[in-house]
Amino acid sequence: MAFDGQEIWFLTGSQGLYGEETLQQVAEQSQRVAETLDGADAVPVRVVWKPVLTDAGAIRSMMGQANEDPNCLGVITWMHTFSPAKMWISGLDALRKPLLHLHTQADAALPWATIDMDFMNLNQAAHGDREYGFMLTRLRTPRTTVSGHAGNPRVQARVGSWARAAAGAAAARGLKLARFGDNMRNVAVTEGDKVEAEIRFGMSVNTWGVNDLVAVVERVSDSAVDAVVAEYGDLYDMDADLRPGGDRHHSVRYQARIEVALRSFLTDGGFGAFTTNFEDLGGLRQLPGLAVQRLMADGYGFGGEGDWKTSALLRVLKVAAQGLPGGTSFMEDYTYDLASETPKILGAHMLEVCPTIAGEKPRLEVHPLGIGGREDPARLVFSAAPAAGITIGWSDLGDRFRWVANEVDVVEPSEPLPNLPVARAVWEPRPDFETATEGWLTAGGPHHTVLSTQLGADELTDLAEVFQTELVLIDADTTRRSLAKELRWSAAYHRLNQRL
Repeated sequence: MAFDGQEIWFLTGSQGLYGEETLQQVAEQSQRVAETLDGADAVPVRVVWKPVLTDAGAIRSMMGQANEDPNCLGVITWMHTFSPAKMWISGLDALRKPLLHLHTQADAALPWATIDMDFMNLNQAAHGDREYGFMLTRLRTPRTTVSGHAGNPRVQARVGSWARAAAGAAAARGLKLARFGDNMRNVAVTEGDKVEAEIRFGMSVNTWGVNDLVAVVERVSDSAVDAVVAEYGDLYDMDADLRPGGDRHHSVRYQARIEVALRSFLTDGGFGAFTTNFEDLGGLRQLPGLAVQRLMADGYGFGGEGDWKTSALLRVLKVAAQGLPGGTSFMEDYTYDLASETPKILGAHMLEVCPTIAGEKPRLEVHPLGIGGREDPARLVFSAAPAAGITIGWSDLGDRFRWVANEVDVVEPSEPLPNLPVARAVWEPRPDFETATEGWLTAGGPHHTVLSTQLGADELTDLAEVFQTELVLIDADTTRRSLAKELRWSAAYHRLNQRL
């Protein structure tokens, strides 16, 4: 999942009207801007400067190179001087990578006492970027626009958020997702159009029989299981009867066997995400629990009950969140604490919550599972660390996809949970419980989500723009009335914007 080798290309627009000397200054100054962004801690990938573009042929060629280079996540464009926008038409039309329009200038301060017309001709991004911005709008080009000096930390943070979204988009375009079995019977929201998902997002979603996995489980060597069990002993607290030689150690060993098999299956097939379903376990003796948690911690996407949309979304956000503090996990809204002064949501799942969100050292435990009809599965138990975060779910509305997101504050449980044998998170939704939950239900948000304390609204907004996918964001400023209007306007826009 490392960003190593991945790049953002920095493209500068100008023209030959002002002479070669001016173009040399343009090149020097644009290199300086690119180096500033490349050196910013907030920007997680290399920013690579490219030669100044002054004609349509060079622009079209550069965009084609960006499309074909697997290491190029997207392009940043800046019109240093006046770059007539008609010469950008064919290049922008050809571009298939995420685009950021940076509206900046070489120096933050103006040398008021020495400004002359040579200076004005050179430093006219305010002029050139307006010409270029018009063309982007005329072409209806998806993009993120960021204004301000490249040395400003706020600008660098926004460029960094976009770069993370671009990395997530690249992960989606190359994603292979394995569904072990189908989705849970009679459930509506986990259904979805896999063909449309591949057209819009680039992800390939297909099904394998659970017993294809079982065959791999049965071939796992005892030595491979021993190695994974040793990791468990080093990383997690567990009772003596779960350790080697204990009465229930066999339950832990079988979950380790599933983990080794899953890793092998996913690695050999080039998969970045997967689903399971407790209603379809074939010859598995346990529902994968601990195995799934550890694979999620390593960056794999996952969705329970065959929920491939949430699995794919988790993988994309895992990639985008690399290196940031906090965690990102599969999640499900379960129940509410309505007696608190500030009502809270208790989220969990049967077994599969990612330990990257844990607030303490997880405990490895074995308990019965009330559904599935199999042996008692091993799982990690913990509570999520308090932090600001966001939940996001993916729904298929029939005529389009919709992402619904809610900014939240993850908090400590109000009281201990000694009898809840699963990992969990407790959060307070913004702006308040009533507005957030009513808005979520009205927007048709699903019950499975991704909970992230690493990413926020900026990255989700940029991702939605890249994919031209509807995003409904419920945040601290949301009201019932504003959300109702937004949903009506958004429905009208997305219906009118459908491809004919």
